Amino acid sequence: MKYINLLIKPASSLCNLRCKYCFYEDEANNRSEACMGLMSKEMSQLLLREAFSAVDSNGTVSFAFQGGEPTVAGLPFFQEFVENARLLKPKDVSLNFSIQTNGTLLNEEWAAFFEKEGFLVGLSMDGFKEAHDLHRMDPAGKGSWNRVLKAHQLLEKHRVDHNALCVVTSRVARSPELAYRNLKSLGFRYLQFIACLDPIGQPRGQQAFSLVPEAYGKFLCRLFDLWYADWEKGDYHSVRLFDDYIHVLLGDGASTCATCGRCGFYLVVEGDGALYPCDFFVLDDWRLGRLGEKPLQEFAESETAKAFLKWGTVKPKECAACPYCTICNGGCKNDWYTDAEGKVHNYYCAAFRALLDYGLPRMRRIAWAELNARMQRR
Repeated sequence: MKYINLLIKPASSLCNLRCKYCFYEDEANNRSEACMGLMSKEMSQLLLREAFSAVDSNGTVSFAFQGGEPTVAGLPFFQEFVENARLLKPKDVSLNFSIQTNGTLLNEEWAAFFEKEGFLVGLSMDGFKEAHDLHRMDPAGKGSWNRVLKAHQLLEKHRVDHNALCVVTSRVARSPELAYRNLKSLGFRYLQFIACLDPIGQPRGQQAFSLVPEAYGKFLCRLFDLWYADWEKGDYHSVRLFDDYIHVLLGDGASTCATCGRCGFYLVVEGDGALYPCDFFVLDDWRLGRLGEKPLQEFAESETAKAFLKWGTVKPKECAACPYCTICNGGCKNDWYTDAEGKVHNYYCAAFRALLDYGLPRMRRIAWAELNARMQRR
C-alpha cells in the first residue's frame, strides 16, 4: 500500500465536553459497545507494526487522531506513540501527524509537542462565541469558547499549523458574516464549515441545532459572496468546500470524499483496535475486524470494505439529470436518505444546487484565473 491513512480514536468516544450535537456520541450509542476505552500501549505498538508492515517502499503513513476528544488519552500517550513511530518506521517511509481537538485540554506542553513533531491541528470553533457556547459546553453546562480561544493563542505562540473547523448549526447558519469574519480576525486562513448532523434514525430538522437545507443553502451563498470578495482583493482564505469545487472544475479532483464522487478509503481505528471504513460509519454493520486478526491490506480488500466503497458509487437517481452532477458528485452518502417510496435523495441537495446556481459563474472565473496562472508558471 503506497498510502496508508489511519484515523485513530485513542480515547474512543470519551470526551471532556458535552456538545449537544456530537455526532460521535450519537454514533457510539447506536452500536453494541458505546465506548471502547483508552488505547493501550500494546495496541498502539501493534498498530504501528501493522502499518509499517503494510506500507510500500517510499510510501506514506498518515496518523490522524480524533474522538470523542483524543487529548483525553493524555500527552504521554502521544509522546510515546510518535517516538515509537519514528523508531519503527522504515527509512524510506514518510510520516504525517494530525489531530482534531476541542482544544480545551491544551496547555504549553501540548503546544510545544505539536510544534516539535510537526502536527497539523484542527481546532473546533463554531464561528463566534454565542453560537459556540450555545451547544459546545462542559459537563457543568458552561460554554467552552474562551478555553478554545486560549488554545488557539497557544498554538499561534508556538507556530503550530492549525485550522478552524466550524460546525454549521442553525444558529451559525443565520450569521455567515459573523462566523467567517470572526474566524478570519483570529488569524485562520484555512476554514472548514461542516453541516451539523441530526441524530441517527430520527427525523431530520427537529433539533434546536438542526440545519435544514434552505438555511444551509442561504448560508453557503452568503459565505461564498464573502469568500469571493476576499479572493478578488487578493486576500485569499481557504474554505474547503469552495476549494474542492474549484479543483473539480480544474480537473484536479477534490480533497474530500464528499465532493470527489466516491468514498476515499481509510481505516478508522477505535480504542480497542476495532477497524471501520469511515468515521461516519463506526457502527456494528461496518466493523471490519480488529488489528492483529489479519494484515491491513486484507482488511482493505475485505468483502465488507468492498461493499462499503461500492455503496458510495451508487448515486441518487436524480443526480443523473442534474446539471451539477459532475461538480457536486452526489455529496456525502451520510446525507443520503430513502423516502417513503424507496427513492434515495441527498438531504442537502437543494442547498448545494442553490450554491451552484448562485456561484458557479464566479467559480469558473477563479478556475480560469488559476489555469492561466499555471500556464504562466510553466
